[in-house]
Amino acid sequence: MEACLGLEAFVTPARVRNKDIISVAGHWPRMSARTVPTARQPVSFSGHFIAPSMPNSRSWVASHALSAPSGADGAQEPSPSSMLEFVELAHQLADAAGEILLKYFRKRIEITDKEDLSPVTIADQAAEQAMRSLVSKRFPSHAIFGEEWGLESPTEDIEFVWVLDPIDGTKSFITGKPVFGTLISLLYREIPIIGIIDQPVLRERWVGVKGKKSILNGEEIETRLCSSLSNAYLYTTSPHLFLGAAAEAFSRVRDKVKVPLYGCDCYAYGLLAAGHVDLVIESGLKPYDFLALVPVVEGAGGLLTDWKGQPLRWWPSPAGKLHGTDVIAAGDKRIYEAALAALHGN
Repeated sequence: MEACLGLEAFVTPARVRNKDIISVAGHWPRMSARTVPTARQPVSFSGHFIAPSMPNSRSWVASHALSAPSGADGAQEPSPSSMLEFVELAHQLADAAGEILLKYFRKRIEITDKEDLSPVTIADQAAEQAMRSLVSKRFPSHAIFGEEWGLESPTEDIEFVWVLDPIDGTKSFITGKPVFGTLISLLYREIPIIGIIDQPVLRERWVGVKGKKSILNGEEIETRLCSSLSNAYLYTTSPHLFLGAAAEAFSRVRDKVKVPLYGCDCYAYGLLAAGHVDLVIESGLKPYDFLALVPVVEGAGGLLTDWKGQPLRWWPSPAGKLHGTDVIAAGDKRIYEAALAALHGN
């Protein structure tokens, strides 16, 4: 699993830096409610400090939100000033969730199975509730959709929906593996315009804003070139999550790549956006699993679509039923097209 570890860490400007060092190659410090870090510390693969060069959050947002994204009807909304507020709130949500997750990470907590047999903990629930409270207080007209508590909408006529997954990779979280993440997305008329992947233990934060360069720890990132599947490193959470025809389709790609790798959940997409991985292919994802990933991957120069090559969009429906989506992410258009063809048996 060494491929899952590393990446330099995000320094949250609003926090005061402390002197804790988390060594990716070494031991992990014990964390409790009193020792939750108040800042993200830059680390390298060897655990040495990397001098941070990140500007403050407001200056970064201002420079990366000079033009507002177009809505589904082409309208130039929201305004740049609104985008500034939205991104700042997204950072606050990640901070709030991160503090809670660190409080419970590697602690003995009760684990409950949901109807679909996926695990849930007090950490999932408390982190989502904290984020919901912040959104409701700051933007009461916005809807909220989260993995644990579903849809909360002040009206049927909405333009903005915050989509929250407090712990993407709960199985990693409950087994002490720091490759889970908090996913935060803001949708404007079905389109994900802001996305955050936050890993509080490694202190890494990927931020994507539609139409702008994605960043990791304050530095712009980009995917790497890879011209053929035979040279590609492929990630998926688990090969056992593919069923029936989807399993056969995945195996066709897996058999063509250089190295297939497993684990990491949302963290694999962060690795792809930062240029460490070439492909991520998954099946049956829910909206809260993939919407935050779209601006991050696309802003790094990658592609992220369903297996039909269609953009990933979503909007709450009155029925409320969620359907699984088969997802493919690639850092290079050439292997994206090759993998898509292999998925369809071509």
